[in-house]
Amino acid sequence: MRRQTYKEGLTIVIPLYNEEESLHRLAKSLSDFMNSTTIPVDVLFVNDGSHDGSLEKLQKICKQEDKFNFISLIKNCGLSAAIKAGFDHSKREWTGYMDADLQTTPEDFKVLWELRQGYALVTGIRAKRDDSWIKRFSSRFANGFRRMFTKDGILDTGCPLKIIRTEVAQRIPMFKGLHRFLPAMVLLQEQQIHQVVVRHFPREEGRSKFNMANRLLGPLSDCFAFLWMKRKYINYEVDQRFYD
Repeated sequence: MRRQTYKEGLTIVIPLYNEEESLHRLAKSLSDFMNSTTIPVDVLFVNDGSHDGSLEKLQKICKQEDKFNFISLIKNCGLSAAIKAGFDHSKREWTGYMDADLQTTPEDFKVLWELRQGYALVTGIRAKRDDSWIKRFSSRFANGFRRMFTKDGILDTGCPLKIIRTEVAQRIPMFKGLHRFLPAMVLLQEQQIHQVVVRHFPREEGRSKFNMANRLLGPLSDCFAFLWMKRKYINYEVDQRFYD
């Protein structure tokens, strides 16, 4: 297999499921960001089997902006699958990730980008979360439990604003729920990670797809899956290559 080559810059992956109401505001926010930065950027929307009008809106939006692209999954497969699909289809050296609800802003990719040198992953910390107390509590509890298992030192693994070297991202063996362990999986590849404070905003359109059960029970059970993978993980580097 020949080593894949990537274009310079950043692909921003946006997984979405039933986000019809927020898509126009999201597209404008992304366009404003691309017009204000010198970073070579394109956007890849991943429609995770939405059953509202999200796909139809995506088709129109991507026809209007040549740096907007989308892929659409046949059925709803969950956030981890949508992120993995985005990683696998990224063509640039770095891949960014953010949610479609605009509780984070693409403008903060500039902050992550400036700090990327020497790291394989730069991830945000929502220092001032504009969420309900129950969301903050469940997230803090799940983060603490996960850190106890992974020892990755990540303060806010659920922050939906990250950039990762694409070659590292594409080596991550993704399974359901593993999006919560992206920093830990980067560390398994013996790569360096960095955390930086980013802004957080209230959700203005649509509804959250998470509740108390999948914020707490899902992450707890996924910790055991991660421990199994950590014991079985294979990490290698090629020293020399000679093939046609």
